Amino acid sequence: MRRQLWTSLSLRKLCVELKGKGHEISYTVVGDCLHKLHYSLQANRKSHEGSEHMDRNGQFEYINKKASSFLTDGQPVISVDTKKKELVGNFKNAGREWRPKGTPEEVNVHDFIDPKLKRAVPYGVYDINNNTGWVSVGTDHDTAAFAVNAIRRWWKAMGKKRYPKPKGLLVTADGGGSNGYRVRLWKIELQKLADELKFPITVCHLPPGTSKWNKIEHRLFSFISINWRGKPLRSFRTIVELIAATTTETGLTVRAELDEKKYPKGLKVSDAQLATVNMFPHDFHGEWNYTIAPNRKRPKK
Repeated sequence: MRRQLWTSLSLRKLCVELKGKGHEISYTVVGDCLHKLHYSLQANRKSHEGSEHMDRNGQFEYINKKASSFLTDGQPVISVDTKKKELVGNFKNAGREWRPKGTPEEVNVHDFIDPKLKRAVPYGVYDINNNTGWVSVGTDHDTAAFAVNAIRRWWKAMGKKRYPKPKGLLVTADGGGSNGYRVRLWKIELQKLADELKFPITVCHLPPGTSKWNKIEHRLFSFISINWRGKPLRSFRTIVELIAATTTETGLTVRAELDEKKYPKGLKVSDAQLATVNMFPHDFHGEWNYTIAPNRKRPKK
């Protein structure tokens, strides 16, 4: 009945538009004509990602070559990104879950942010070779400092156990957001991390408009969304536990922890500060592909 109502309203609106152009016609006739022409009511489809860069395929090939080299050498390769920020509280969560008939989970009618809880910021690190994930659930802002600290926490909790003799780390990331290739603070924070770990960090950014191809999206984040579908995210603890409970038949395991540190927005990085980063751009698109090394040692490209 609701669909018929909306269909009727849409046709009436179209009739008004036609009348304004001097065409007097009833909405039932318009509907018959549209059906005969195989028209139907359709929602928007997200498919356009902007203009395609001329070196899009070349960058994917470069990332694949670099990742294969690291994996063959037994070195860590991770895919990183921020998952969609989530409302914390008794709010509706997309999807449906099995429950006794007639007893749906009751949640708030309106999705007004709780000023005491705000939003959860899940930043993920996906270890490509081991099919394992780490998620830092932030309670503050999604900044480059927060992103790099998530990588730091992954390394201390999981990475260094799996890679006891690291020569370097390869990070594949989107071109924008808190880990974007234009973000100066991202490079400053990576320099701090490289100095702590005492080995170089290589970063390869996905070309513009290709974020959906980031491996973490379909190998980690999609399964987290499936695991908590239809479950209200009433507290940060609930979010952490649901993320950590995510598994797949292919062996995915995930670890999650809360990050309650403050990450102020709007920090400015001067040219002088950026110049202190021991960064070596690669020959192919050095703005997307670069290595940050500790102790002023030039790494192998």
